[in-house]
Amino acid sequence: MSFSSDVKNELCKTKNRQPCCEKAECYGMLLFGHSFSRSAVSLTTEHTPTARRAAQLTATLTGAIVSTRTMLRRASHPAGTVSVEDERDRMRVLSAFGHSGSEVPLRLNRANLEGECCPASFLRGAFLSCGTVFDPQKDYRLEFVTPHMHLSRDMSALLGELPLELQPGVSRRRSLYVVYIKGSSHTADLLTLMGAPHAAMQMMQVKMLREVRNHINRRTNFETANLDKTASAAARQIYALKRLQDCGAGISALPAELQNLARLRCQNPELSLRELGKQLTPPLSRSGVNHRLQRITELSEKIYRERNSD
Repeated sequence: MSFSSDVKNELCKTKNRQPCCEKAECYGMLLFGHSFSRSAVSLTTEHTPTARRAAQLTATLTGAIVSTRTMLRRASHPAGTVSVEDERDRMRVLSAFGHSGSEVPLRLNRANLEGECCPASFLRGAFLSCGTVFDPQKDYRLEFVTPHMHLSRDMSALLGELPLELQPGVSRRRSLYVVYIKGSSHTADLLTLMGAPHAAMQMMQVKMLREVRNHINRRTNFETANLDKTASAAARQIYALKRLQDCGAGISALPAELQNLARLRCQNPELSLRELGKQLTPPLSRSGVNHRLQRITELSEKIYRERNSD
């Protein structure tokens, strides 16, 4: 089962507290369904609880006779269609929501969002009918899809008016218009508003887990890079000291204050600069050890070149 289906399951268990919210949710389901006109009032969904909820709300609120049937829209994916077959019943449904059935273009009738509680219920109905939310393991994005351009703009305006600062966008996808919300916090806020707080919590848990994993990976990569850098520097230093010995000069050719560190580096190629500094008497800081090792390398190369040129 997909994350989007889980969200719709949770939404279908949400109870409307006021009659105006039941009306707003039913309006959202029908307005963003397959058809909402004099010739057809219907919605099609692969989510069975949504079809059941739409049929029940429509029949209860409008008194219309509602038909439901199941069909195979895709292999092994049964889809439920909720429709109002009788024309008089369709007009009854349209009239209940302040529509004549001949609106061109189809627009959102704000009169159906009477109270401050109604937008959340309307958005829940619209999401159940035409919405989807991405798996948080892949992306943080919630979408409403409709074939009606002006309706998509009305939806975007409604989302933008909410006190959640959702920053909705509208895009074109073939013959459809997609109203979308991006970002984990925005998506989680909208899910909570619509009545799916558990799904919102799950999304934020996935986000936190991903952030922890990313932090660990960054830390591991950083430490690995540091180890590689330390190993490369140590290899260069030991190689320079080896060439110093190969030319017959030896560590004793270095200044006295550098000889102990040179021997310590040869004996302990795996130690970091800080660890080398702690073993010196008196101890040296990391930067002090680094400065002296650079001098050791440069002097070793210089002595090697001088001995070879002779």
